[in-house]
Amino acid sequence: MGLSQRIHVVGTSGSGKTTFAQQIAAQLQIQHVEMDALHWDANWTNVSTEVFRERLEKALTGDRWVIDGNYSRVRDLVWSRTDTVVWLNYPFWLVFGRIVRRTLWRGVTRQELWNGNRESLGNVFSKDSMILWMLKTYDKKRRQYPIWFQQPEAAHLQVVELRSPQEAKAWLKSQNAP
Repeated sequence: MGLSQRIHVVGTSGSGKTTFAQQIAAQLQIQHVEMDALHWDANWTNVSTEVFRERLEKALTGDRWVIDGNYSRVRDLVWSRTDTVVWLNYPFWLVFGRIVRRTLWRGVTRQELWNGNRESLGNVFSKDSMILWMLKTYDKKRRQYPIWFQQPEAAHLQVVELRSPQEAKAWLKSQNAP
């Protein structure tokens, strides 16, 4: 298959979707769209599905982009416009280590994520903890993706499963800017 032009990066929480999507965007000189930025309004408010879909439709109007995120409620919209899905299917120990480091770093630095939202150290041990979310969803996501890739609405997709950062680096290197 030819050079990917509309890429969706998926994987469990903490796998590095946004970082990898940013690297793809830089290498291919294409737009990067972060689904979380479109999904979260100020004060960690979820936008309605209607608003989320409207935002995505605007963001995905071009011919060349990379998007990251795991929102199943808009997967039909995203995949209908995508030509390649890159699945970061990394081992548990790697993802767990990444999400713990990322969550602690964001909690300490109070780095702004989207629309004024910030993680706090208080959330690390709360029911809203990203670490807890990863622990709850890791196996589920890894089981779901192969099933979703077999559905008729995914038949047109080139699926690239990457099982390690080394495979991701090699795949990225194989993609050349036009």
